[in-house]
Amino acid sequence: MKILMIAPTPFFSHRGTHIRILEEARALEKRGHSVRILTYHVGDDIHKYITTKIDVRRVRRWLFWYKKTSAGADWQKIVLNLFLIRKVLWMTYVWKPDIVHGHIHEGVIIGWLARRVFFWRSMRLISDFHGSLVGEMRSHGYLSIGVISRVFSFLERAINQMGDAAIVSSADHIDTIKEARRDRRVYHIYDGVDMENYRSLIAQKDVLRKKYGVPMDKSVVAFTGGLVRNKGIHHYLDCACEILEKREDIFFVVGGDYAQWIEEFVHSKGISESFLIIHPLNYFTMPEINVMADITVDPKSSHSHQASGKILQYMAAHTATVCVDRETNRRYLDDSGTYISHVDQHTLASAIMNLADQPKESKRKGLLAAKRVDQFSWFLVGERLEGVYHSV
Repeated sequence: MKILMIAPTPFFSHRGTHIRILEEARALEKRGHSVRILTYHVGDDIHKYITTKIDVRRVRRWLFWYKKTSAGADWQKIVLNLFLIRKVLWMTYVWKPDIVHGHIHEGVIIGWLARRVFFWRSMRLISDFHGSLVGEMRSHGYLSIGVISRVFSFLERAINQMGDAAIVSSADHIDTIKEARRDRRVYHIYDGVDMENYRSLIAQKDVLRKKYGVPMDKSVVAFTGGLVRNKGIHHYLDCACEILEKREDIFFVVGGDYAQWIEEFVHSKGISESFLIIHPLNYFTMPEINVMADITVDPKSSHSHQASGKILQYMAAHTATVCVDRETNRRYLDDSGTYISHVDQHTLASAIMNLADQPKESKRKGLLAAKRVDQFSWFLVGERLEGVYHSV
């Protein structure tokens, strides 16, 4: 099949949404399909890192000053999405895709417009919801005004109904989408992980610690991913301060993009010697960072209805993971997880210190997680996506 993916975002950026878009496309390519991704004019070139025939097409650089690749809303995206609509309509006209696969809510509505314009074509629209539109905007600190929030809630409900079938990455989001759709055609497709990125690194833990200057005699706690508030990074930093006031046998690692503010934070708290900050973090070298750790942390709450693909990366690295007790997280980790009922610095700090005090238990949980992670491969994601395409 010819699959046209709409990615209204600065693809490729080295974070969760973009990783899912890329790996879904790679999984489909490996199954013999032809994939094109339409996106903004900014973003990293995936062909620098991997060998693939995935065709990434970008809008023209009319907004040449726009270089934002971090998560979050920006009014200029309205203009970029208008350019993207034009690009999608043209590509739909000349390429004649079988499937239009819209990522996130903006991609879904652009795909819906393309289907309406080319209504005589037999192409189908798949809506791929990576989270809740309103939930995510609120988690970034937007929509504080009631009237605007209600408008966006209405818009989200309308978009949730679009497409011949809907895909969600998080179990927390299934019921919301099903309630909006009369056809109830909603498929839960988990994120995946490429174990080949980890197998050769597992035995090199000490070598990697030397490479990055991480102490060999301390418990290492890592957080890798988006360094924005709705990912829980502020809870991680606050709990680190609390822990380092009490003990000196724990070392913290942070990997992500735009970490200058974190450098300023740890310097102001006088804990720089117990922190390694790696930025910008490259997705293709991220396994090295995770493998160095004994304990990994995902302090994201459930408000945005996003899945936590980073947990699968942590599992592949053989680490003990601390996370919020959510259905999706339980599905990933099962008994290998260390769960907290809610996110704040005290509960997070307590869970981390308990694991650091029990290195054998921490290692046992890491090995248990590694055994489970094989059932979450990107190959299986591609197989399930292909099944959804055929169903419509």
